[in-house]
Amino acid sequence: MLLFFRRPLVSAVLAASLLAGTSPMVFAQDDAVVATVNGDQITEAQLTLAESDLDPQFAQLPPDQRRAAALSALIEIRLLASKAESDGLADKPQFKQRMEFLRQRALHSAVVEQEIAAAVTDQAIRARYDQEVAAQPPVNEVHARHILVKTQEEAQAVIKQLDEGGNFEEIAKEKSTDGAAAQGGDLGYFGPNQMVPEFEKAAFALNAGEYTKEPVQTQFGFHIIKVEDKREQQPPAFEQVKDQVRSLLLRDKYLELVRNLRTSATVEISDPALKATVDSIDKAQSGEAQPEAAPADAAPTDAAPATQQ
Repeated sequence: MLLFFRRPLVSAVLAASLLAGTSPMVFAQDDAVVATVNGDQITEAQLTLAESDLDPQFAQLPPDQRRAAALSALIEIRLLASKAESDGLADKPQFKQRMEFLRQRALHSAVVEQEIAAAVTDQAIRARYDQEVAAQPPVNEVHARHILVKTQEEAQAVIKQLDEGGNFEEIAKEKSTDGAAAQGGDLGYFGPNQMVPEFEKAAFALNAGEYTKEPVQTQFGFHIIKVEDKREQQPPAFEQVKDQVRSLLLRDKYLELVRNLRTSATVEISDPALKATVDSIDKAQSGEAQPEAAPADAAPTDAAPATQQ
């Protein structure tokens, strides 16, 4: 129904997405004619390429609708392209420059697909996972809550309330100035180096169910910390981080290929300031190509004191 009632908008957006040319290269060889536009043929191979280049939101359509939408977009592209040629736009220098840029970008994508993506096999991904993720030792984590107040006197008053049987969560909701107050001061699980040092030291020194008997001062104020649980977090399973590891391998192989090509190439940049900036970017990328730490199983909570403003 969406395609029936909103077809002009949908096909126009599809046509725009096809022009972006950001999807992986798809090499189709079927010359069967699917449609003609003023005698100009649209082949099965061209339609396959168009389908592969759809914006993700359209890629979720059922196959028959996706195919029809891609063909509709191709027809519109052919019509507008024909008009552009009739108007002489194809002879303009700006158009020729853009066509050359698009040609080079398409070749760039073809090389990435053929020499890089093809080399990143499941076996290579598994080997990188085993080397850099599975080999990591378990990480000790704590699940903590905290109450943050401005002064030491306020913190001591809170501790007194807790000593008298006060509910930690309710007091946090009432008195804490931290963003986690609405959740009863809950910070979730965190490991080493995710909190400011004073907070981390105090939290890891507690046993489950205990809270700090003295205020913990940090740059954010005075904290009362309660540990709900402790655990030994194992490295994430392969399937959890497979896509992340694949991305690391793709990046590393891409940078390696570019680095090798640059070594044998002559690159001259006329603007000294621009050259310096490009060189700094190249150095940074070269540094990024070194092995990284294992992908994190989960991002630190937003309420972590180490990131509080």
